[in-house]
Amino acid sequence: MNADALRGHMDALLLAVLEREPLHGYAIIEALRERSGGALDVPTGTVYPALRRLERAGYLASEWAVTGGRRRRTYRLTGDGRAALAGERSAWRSFTSVIGSVLDPLR
Repeated sequence: MNADALRGHMDALLLAVLEREPLHGYAIIEALRERSGGALDVPTGTVYPALRRLERAGYLASEWAVTGGRRRRTYRLTGDGRAALAGERSAWRSFTSVIGSVLDPLR
């Protein structure tokens, strides 16, 4: 998938993946790939800065945990993160409705 198409949507994607359960960075990348049927193969250089930004904003909290015998930082959604995700979903529905009405006027 074109990286430009993801611009502006990465935060929402990360929040959505973390809605189900806390995950470490590589597991987040794998979840994005799996949930998108392989269409999203996001590099670590994109994911980790976004995770840190979301944590600074108060949408995520993190802690160190041992996963698979390795020490990894695990991220989880906060209450503010859940509220932000709800807002992102609402904005996404409005956006796709408007764009859809232009691209597919017969709908």
